[in-house]
Amino acid sequence: MTSPHAHAGPHAHRATSGPSGVTRRRVLYGTAAAGAATVLPAAAHAATGRGRRTVAVLGGGMAGLAAAHELVERGFAVTVFERRALGGKARSIPVEGTGSGGRRDLPGEHGFRFFPGFYRHVPDTMRRIPFPGNSAGVHDNLIALSSTRISRNAGRSDIIVPQLPASGGGLDLDVLKETLTGLVQQAAAIPASELALFVDRYLVYLTSSAERRLGEWEHVPWWKFVRAEGRSGDYRAIVARFLTRGLVAVKEEVASTRTVGAMGEAFLLAGLGLGADGGLARMLDAPTNEAWIDPWVRHLRDRGVRFEVGQAVEALETGGGRVRSVRVVDAAGRRRSAAADWFVCAVPVDRAWTLLSPDVLALDPGLATMRNLRTEWVNGLQFFLRRSPRGLDQEVNFMDSPWQITAVLQSRLWDRDFSRDYGDGQVADCLSLDVSDWDTPGILYGKPAKKCTRAQIAKECWAQMKDHLEDTGRSVLPDDLVHSWFLDPAITWRPSDGSNANDEPLMVNTVGSWANRPGARTRIPNLFMAGDYVRTNVDLATMEGANESGRAAVNALLDAAGSPAERVPVWKLYQPPELDGLKRLDAQRYRSGLPNLFETVPG
Repeated sequence: MTSPHAHAGPHAHRATSGPSGVTRRRVLYGTAAAGAATVLPAAAHAATGRGRRTVAVLGGGMAGLAAAHELVERGFAVTVFERRALGGKARSIPVEGTGSGGRRDLPGEHGFRFFPGFYRHVPDTMRRIPFPGNSAGVHDNLIALSSTRISRNAGRSDIIVPQLPASGGGLDLDVLKETLTGLVQQAAAIPASELALFVDRYLVYLTSSAERRLGEWEHVPWWKFVRAEGRSGDYRAIVARFLTRGLVAVKEEVASTRTVGAMGEAFLLAGLGLGADGGLARMLDAPTNEAWIDPWVRHLRDRGVRFEVGQAVEALETGGGRVRSVRVVDAAGRRRSAAADWFVCAVPVDRAWTLLSPDVLALDPGLATMRNLRTEWVNGLQFFLRRSPRGLDQEVNFMDSPWQITAVLQSRLWDRDFSRDYGDGQVADCLSLDVSDWDTPGILYGKPAKKCTRAQIAKECWAQMKDHLEDTGRSVLPDDLVHSWFLDPAITWRPSDGSNANDEPLMVNTVGSWANRPGARTRIPNLFMAGDYVRTNVDLATMEGANESGRAAVNALLDAAGSPAERVPVWKLYQPPELDGLKRLDAQRYRSGLPNLFETVPG
């Protein structure tokens, strides 16, 4: 099925929440700026900032880089302050000292990069980042995810989404057999009455108005919405647990139905080709830094962005009802103040909390609600393999794993020869994991990941994958396959209390969290917020949400500055017009205190 808007251009379904009209003044300004950049590109790129309004972007992750990109394109002098490494949670992390013989260090990651088809902001930015040989910049480094396995344990058949050959040659019959068997098993495992219940609940969400989604479903946990209490184990595992911990990394008892439902809807529509930039999902064809982050930083430097890496933002210094400067500190403890006209706070939420001093809150008391936001852990682990395992697909979801593990086999995605390009020549592949549940006891040590040493985490993850892939007696992951492993260095073991700390947690969408999240514009006239915790249309702590928030911060800054520059495009999640009538009816029913028309199961 093809949406009538699927080819409507990059700005289709743009949000109307901010200024999006094109005035004559903006057209003239943009034309003049484009002409000047064409005639005098060297002068434009060599500007030192004298006479230009300055912006300090605090944080060099997804939100900060997106904001810097849009600001420098609109003529601002931009400096980005980053405490650790550019790219934030999306960066690659080289495993130091592992490269030899002219090879690069093995490529570790905070977690593998996954780009759902409904992402619009990140792909738009990627198209504007030059990459040698690519007509659409780094966007051309995205490849369609064509093979996914939903793996079950205890001898149950896996569900496989097989690769469809472009030549139309046909399917692998063994794969097709296992897929059909798995689908039948899943359907049979859940009683018919519970399948009907889930269909009913899904229809309720799909036909709910925006008013009901924000006013009611924002405050209802997904567990309660799908009526999981007292249902079968498979219903709870698939409908309640997997769709929350496995897909949006938040526990089903506290996950906002508004967020989980919106993500399920977005995936469904993208699979149907509606409101999607590409297919159902895509991934990069190389380590993130090589395919995306490094070219992005080079491009921004070429445009004039200054990067101050190793400078942690310690405080916002106020005066005269505004932010005067920021105090930054380096690894040696040296402190200094940096002034600017405008400030975009794009540090993660756990870092932003530390900036909410009494002076800052006196200027905008509403920012205090950010302290009510909740974080969880989603971190990566890579197994570097001596040879590529047989029978593994591009991406595997280990549905019944206590730690809600998902993994990708990089040889199926990356255009790289591992033994030639990385490490000591003995590594042929990489199995890259995301671990989404750090609080549930594992199967080897009976402890949650937060209570396991780094070595125990690696052994536990390996065992949980084998529990799924080798439950029918076949050998998929023999132990001698492992050359080495690498756990995200944000995870650090504390022997004093026998637990881990996490330097880079993730904000999660719990019930009622929307009210506690800041908007892009604050009551402080020259301070703007960006980050995956800021209110966005995508409403999920993701790369997409971070990018959208950076754009929203820039639009708010442009408004405050009275800039004639063209506003940054912002998209809403696609909503099928075929459901508009039912949603209008639901809005009336909601205002009248009545349930959704499809609500057949009492709460």
